[in-house]
Amino acid sequence: MKISIVCVGKVKEKFYRDAIEEFAKRLSRYCKLEILEVADEKTAEQASEAEINQVKDKEGERLLKNIKEDAYVICLCIDGKQVDSVELSDMLENLGIGGTSHICFVIGGSLGLANDVIKRADYKLSFSKMTFPHQLMRVILMEQIYRAYRIMNHEPYHK
Repeated sequence: MKISIVCVGKVKEKFYRDAIEEFAKRLSRYCKLEILEVADEKTAEQASEAEINQVKDKEGERLLKNIKEDAYVICLCIDGKQVDSVELSDMLENLGIGGTSHICFVIGGSLGLANDVIKRADYKLSFSKMTFPHQLMRVILMEQIYRAYRIMNHEPYHK
């Protein structure tokens, strides 16, 4: 299985980069992982709704260019479906059994995802109704994918 994480922006903080690197190493025994970062747009402090949409659209175009046509796309959205770790594991396993060989998770920038990106989603996933920094979300997502593989393989992992 190939897992892609397509996301807006670079991770600046070393502690996030270290965590991402650790989970990438752990995941390497279960899947082929790639992380694709696209540039984020600068946003004015008091941006209008039109300016916000323009920023999201520009970032969205960059994201869509990095999503392969054959990929099953899971967008992280605050209004997506919330699942527990076992349900996520079952979902990934069932996609694999059903013949899906490439799953692409998409994480938007600080303003969220453009409508065109959300329309491309096969599934909308939410980790919480709360808002998280997108750098931290990358770590949380990778930890949950790792946990999903441990569950799939009936391997112990702390709860």
